[in-house]
Amino acid sequence: MNETLRKVKVWDGWLRLFHWLIVVLVIAQYVTAELSLMEWHFRFGYLVLALLVFRLGWGLMGSETARFARFLKSPLDAIAHLRHLRQREPDIEVGHNAAGGWMVLLLLALLLGQVGSGLFANEEPGESYAAHGPFALRVADSLSAWLTEWHELGFNLLVIAIALHVTAVVAYAVLKRQDLVRPMITGFKRLPASVPAPRLGHPLVALALLALGLALVWWLSMQAA
Repeated sequence: MNETLRKVKVWDGWLRLFHWLIVVLVIAQYVTAELSLMEWHFRFGYLVLALLVFRLGWGLMGSETARFARFLKSPLDAIAHLRHLRQREPDIEVGHNAAGGWMVLLLLALLLGQVGSGLFANEEPGESYAAHGPFALRVADSLSAWLTEWHELGFNLLVIAIALHVTAVVAYAVLKRQDLVRPMITGFKRLPASVPAPRLGHPLVALALLALGLALVWWLSMQAA
């Protein structure tokens, strides 16, 4: 391809902020759990939930590259894309590729499972102590125990998914010579002039979705108090 390349903004600042905040919060969740700093563990969990509410809304009415309808292709498309992983070629994807879109969906689902199960998790069902989730004592002990098991298993699955995601990013850099990290930092890619720039979402919509997420977790925290 000998087309003239131009600098195009493909990732809006809201999506990039979500991405990197989730990275920080997942690490913080792990550290606080290991150190038994459960109050902070819950606070970080609430923040993750607020961000997930924002991301789900942004996936419906946000920037073109953030919308699920734009980047979710059929599983066959994802498999076909991965078959060319060894082929070195320029990165002309405006947003997520066919395989990356499914990884995004998997990570979001696992994160939702984690925060949802964490609200009801309890290492010792029936016992009232600081380490139980904010709603653990409001459900049956058997349900709390089941959700606790999922919370532990879900974190392991999340770690595996994150490892696959990082491995894929490295593989693209080594095999295809495509840098997927820089655009997620700067927001920009160099794309052929024939490739149209994506439409970016309105900041007021992003603020409204973020406010909705924060309002939801505030309401949940008040119900748990």
